[in-house]
Amino acid sequence: MESNNETSINLNKYISSTGICSRREAERFINEGRVTINGKPTQLGNRVHEGDVVKIDGKPLKAKPKTIYIALNKPVGIVCTTDSKERKNIVKFVGHPQRLFPIGRLDKPSEGLIFLTNDGDIVNKILRAGNNHEKEYIVSVDKPFDERFIKRMSNGIPILGTVTKKCNVERINDTTFKIVLVQGLNRQIRRMCEYLGYEVKKLKRTRIMNVTLGKLKVGEWRELTSKEMDEINKLVASSSKTEEASKKSPLKTSTDKNTGANKTAFKKKFGRRRKN
Repeated sequence: MESNNETSINLNKYISSTGICSRREAERFINEGRVTINGKPTQLGNRVHEGDVVKIDGKPLKAKPKTIYIALNKPVGIVCTTDSKERKNIVKFVGHPQRLFPIGRLDKPSEGLIFLTNDGDIVNKILRAGNNHEKEYIVSVDKPFDERFIKRMSNGIPILGTVTKKCNVERINDTTFKIVLVQGLNRQIRRMCEYLGYEVKKLKRTRIMNVTLGKLKVGEWRELTSKEMDEINKLVASSSKTEEASKKSPLKTSTDKNTGANKTAFKKKFGRRRKN
């Protein structure tokens, strides 16, 4: 075996890089005599060179697939699921040779930007609501709205047992607005509009964090550039990957366990749901 360390990798690091286990577990496998390089027994400190065959318990290790990040302009009708039983699932639609999964979701009747990847770590960092990563949408509703609608959408709407975080909402025309969210509640924008007596007719996501749709046509996808990924990695560098980040309530309530006072304050702030 060659001794050039510049073109080789430590055995325990190589094993862990395939995703099968941690370095510490890899060291245990080596000490237990379960690892071979080109059919020969190994010990801690051995190095793996290009072309070497590493086996654990007689089974060859496969190198971890290249990490892939793509941006898709999802068409209306495509479902953001990996469930093979769904005929129009997003994975089948993209048809990528690697096994990818979507980061978050866009409703079936919605269109626009969505990421797909094979990197589970970055998925958690981007999705946690407490991490405040922006997503921008263009939304058209069924009838003209006024400034009160914009103000109420911006300040928070009570849905799904909580109140949506304050967000930026800008009027484009009488029935169309732009909204920037840092949350991803189920059918959030549609529920917010419905609460105020409006029905969403068209919803398109145009930006996720630093990545925009640009000239990407509906149904097309592209790999994210190294520049885009560098910026994303900076944005998620301090992000929590745990549930705690998404459990922070956007509505500050009293520490009094009696919820009656909170409900009264809630009604005073947001009023009753408007009827059509």
